[in-house]
Amino acid sequence: MRFISSLSKSVVLLASVAMLVIGSLVFSHPAAAANYEVTMGAGGLQFSPKKIAVKPGDTVTFKNGMLAPHNVMFNSDKSPDSKLAKSLSHNNLAYKAGESFDVNIPADAKSGDYEFFCSPHRGAGMVGHLVVE
Repeated sequence: MRFISSLSKSVVLLASVAMLVIGSLVFSHPAAAANYEVTMGAGGLQFSPKKIAVKPGDTVTFKNGMLAPHNVMFNSDKSPDSKLAKSLSHNNLAYKAGESFDVNIPADAKSGDYEFFCSPHRGAGMVGHLVVE
């Protein structure tokens, strides 16, 4: 009789563990990396949106709009991680409408506000902010 009681407890424990594992697989959804788009030269010499919030692992596509050429340079002096700011910069100019390039936010990116600008149009106020949360 004791053997059956012990066996029943083991079966119940095993079934509970199995249900817990299955439940965690079914109901947990790991956060997927997001993709964002910023238009360069949107309605003039500006980025649209001018400020974007991202998380490590996300990708930002910078797409050429109007009044080319444009690029994206991250200001290492006004960023929480100057080395990362330099690595995110895209010095090459985009000349054609619709031309784009991706900036991938590394998994270990330091959080904070990273200022970026378009080299040819910085003086005209073409500046934006990427906020890593």
